[in-house]
Amino acid sequence: MSIFGLGKKSQTFKPHKNIPEGTKQYQLKKYAEATLGSGNLKLAVTLPEGEDINEWLAVNTVDFFNQINMLYGTITEFCTPQECPVMSAGPKYEYMWADGVNVKKAIKCSAPEYVDFLMTWVQEQLDDEEIFPSKVGVPFPKSFVQIVGNIFKRLFRVYAHIYHSHFPKIVSLGEEAHLNTSFKHFIFFVQEFSLINKKELQPLAELISSLTNKKPS
Repeated sequence: MSIFGLGKKSQTFKPHKNIPEGTKQYQLKKYAEATLGSGNLKLAVTLPEGEDINEWLAVNTVDFFNQINMLYGTITEFCTPQECPVMSAGPKYEYMWADGVNVKKAIKCSAPEYVDFLMTWVQEQLDDEEIFPSKVGVPFPKSFVQIVGNIFKRLFRVYAHIYHSHFPKIVSLGEEAHLNTSFKHFIFFVQEFSLINKKELQPLAELISSLTNKKPS
């Protein structure tokens, strides 16, 4: 079932379930929040010394999913099938949806439909204990880094669509700084763990260069 109810006039975006207190992932979440609070985004993405990389990736995947949910949730009334009939990131980039399970052949869809498919797809994986185990001692799948990379690749597309299609509205809502900080944090994390191919980042290459003070490649 869709978590957003596309047919409804007002859409409510609810963050993913909270990480249970007392777990290792909860401790890492608190650590991440503390380092983020310092304002040093590069420090905030670095794997804490002695910690498991899969645990760190899992905590941050949930966090970015929640962030992007909330950011997109602020502009849903403007991102409609009429206003955004295709999921795009500027005139050169259009995204079609396929998940290899429910939708095996890529389909064209409007931006809100694409985001709905995407967020539902991510949430189903976060809820799957075989992919994102919440219990201590339960191993992550061997392909976990690839799974996370695929999630981040698609979450990036939501940022790209917001920047290309809805940035003036973000500015008018006074959320520009929040969006930029969230995206900068996202990019530093992606770069730290090589989660997304540079080709996939091209729609926002100039912005990434500006935010990270690196020349676009």
